[in-house]
Amino acid sequence: MRFAPDAAPDDHRSDARSRPRTLTHVFAHRSGEWDLRVEPRVVGILNLTPDSFYDGGRYGTPETALAYAERMVEAGADAIDIGGQSTRPGGTPVPPEEEWRRIEASLSLLAARVVIPLSIDTYHAEVARRALDAGVSIVNDVSGLEVDPSIADAAARAGAGLVVMHSLGAPADLHAPREYEDVAREIRDSLAERMSLAQSRGVSRERIALDPGIGFSKRADQSIEALRGIGRLLELERPIYVGLSRKSFLGALTGAPPQGRLAAGLGAAAAAYALGARVFRTHDVRETVECVRVARALFAPAPAGAAAVGSAAASVASEPPAGSASVGVAP
Repeated sequence: MRFAPDAAPDDHRSDARSRPRTLTHVFAHRSGEWDLRVEPRVVGILNLTPDSFYDGGRYGTPETALAYAERMVEAGADAIDIGGQSTRPGGTPVPPEEEWRRIEASLSLLAARVVIPLSIDTYHAEVARRALDAGVSIVNDVSGLEVDPSIADAAARAGAGLVVMHSLGAPADLHAPREYEDVAREIRDSLAERMSLAQSRGVSRERIALDPGIGFSKRADQSIEALRGIGRLLELERPIYVGLSRKSFLGALTGAPPQGRLAAGLGAAAAAYALGARVFRTHDVRETVECVRVARALFAPAPAGAAAVGSAAASVASEPPAGSASVGVAP
């Protein structure tokens, strides 16, 4: 995704429930670094699984995987996140050997042909190590180092970027809702601990991004609170990475099945941008690129002489409607 060269960096954003935060600028990985002041990033999803909740089984051969990856590159993706383990609600985890078997041939072809960074979506250190040896630049761990902390060792040795996501529980019940006293605070505190763990294992701070784990270990209403609380995560001074497209909380809000949640996901992405998220993992690359481009234009700092008007508009836009705190969403 590329913005106009004269686009102003967006160093500050406000959250309705917190004072203004300074956005973290850089996410580093094996292929370089992303300066998120000027450009948010869009990561396309490539599931090489037979049972993914949205696109399972579509890209089961190296040739179909490559063709889809090339379409995502053309649509403006900044990276492609490859997964061989479905983390859909009700899914059955597979062992590392099967996970690697699903992705090995396609990953080898993509590493040779795709011109943007590749990411591996796994919580198994063995799979991460093999994928890093094959050339991926980013490790995306949906367990947040809970399943296998040595995945951080693999990322550190390779100089890879590491996405640490908030979730609770064993792989078989990552989606099982938990009870929280304060969703945003507990996510922040948990991710702070996991970030410290990653650093203790050698992952440098600039190579860590944080994901609030929308839909993981959370009911729909808790996922909404997690999104509203992105400002709390910015206190950790790392980029915020979100996966929103086609998620079940969108279905709870709209009543639509996964195939009908595009518009809802784009609305959520625009809101997440306004709250401070800067990396967007999505099934819908072209649409998300356009959505984030518009959000970037709307929420960038106002031109000189219009700061007061722009700030007032941003404040109004970010305030929840009166009485919204009491409005719940069915689990």
